[in-house]
Amino acid sequence: MSYEQALTALADPTRRAVFERLRAGPQPVGELARHLPISRPAVSQHLKVLKDAGLVTDRAEGTRRIYHIDPHGLGALRRWLDQFWETALDAFAAEAEKTADKP
Repeated sequence: MSYEQALTALADPTRRAVFERLRAGPQPVGELARHLPISRPAVSQHLKVLKDAGLVTDRAEGTRRIYHIDPHGLGALRRWLDQFWETALDAFAAEAEKTADKP
């Protein structure tokens, strides 16, 4: 998936809260909903958007779906963010070299 889809999915504060809850580990919808001020169906809808964006995946466990963060899905977003870090580091290195050359 693209970083645009990931950013769009995470732009919603509730969706971000669902995603952040999954940082603690895989969870079913009911467990996620227990800690959020929204219903199970609403959590399911947010999970679908996160899944479509490639940020989460799920597996069947009996009659439940267990959701977890998809590390592969974070790759596009991470690569996009890393380009800014690399640019900042390059600018810092160039400035440090200029400063080091001055008496």
